[in-house]
This record gives sequence, C-alpha cells and structure tokens, in this order.
Amino acid sequence: MRMNSEITQYDDCIVFLMAKAYQKAYGNLKKRLAVYGITPVQSLILAVLWEADGLLTAGEIGKKLTLDGATLSGALNRMADNGWIVKQTDRDDRRRLLIHLSDRARSLSDALCLARDQANDDILKHLRLEEKLLLKRLLRDVHG
Repeated sequence: MRMNSEITQYDDCIVFLMAKAYQKAYGNLKKRLAVYGITPVQSLILAVLWEADGLLTAGEIGKKLTLDGATLSGALNRMADNGWIVKQTDRDDRRRLLIHLSDRARSLSDALCLARDQANDDILKHLRLEEKLLLKRLLRDVHG
C-alpha cells in the first residue's frame, strides 16, 4: 500500500505522458517513412551512417544509437535484404562486421532527412522556440 497521500493520477503520470508523446511522434515519422519502405529505427541507422560517410561497424552503430544487439541485428538484416546497406566482414578482423551505405541509401538521404525534419516540425509546431529548446534539453537529461 502506498503511504503517500498524493497519488498521481494516470493521466498526470510522466511515464504515461512520455509514452503518449512517443506514440504520436513515432507514428508521425513512421507514416512519413512508409512511402520509402523504411522504419524509424532503420532511418536512424542510416542517419548514423550518413554522418560517418557510410562506413561503420555494427558495434559502432549500436553504441551510437544505444540499440541492443538483437534489435540492431534484425534491423541490419532487413536493411540488407531491402537494399539499404551492404554488410561485409572486415578482412583484418573476421569478428567485425562492416556496414556500408548502398547507392539507394545515398540517393535518398535528402528525402529521408526531410521526412524526419517534417515529423519533428509537426510534433513541435505548437511550441515556441524557447519551449522547443527546453523540451530537447529535458529529454536529453532524462535520457541520461
């Protein structure tokens, strides 16, 4: 039994509020990316590869995005099957899996980044600049 006299109502619970905000944001981005046949997680993997000029190990991608091995492995397999990336074993260290961008992924970088930016703009459209900056800072603080 909870001893605190102030019980948080479910619709005032930060976990509930963050979950609902996530559902809205994720759904918005998912819909925008569906026309390209890519998921939000896969688009994040591509963004990391674009930033690195197209070559990273699977472990480096997982570390940058804080993705667990199973999630990353499944996403990379689907991306390779769909022509977004090319996987190659490192010649110098057979334990390392190198991930390359495909020509398809390179050619759609602007369109996919635009879709992500539009989703961000749509989610934040009712906030003033100061509120947007504060929200980003608070989310980074919560993320750790």
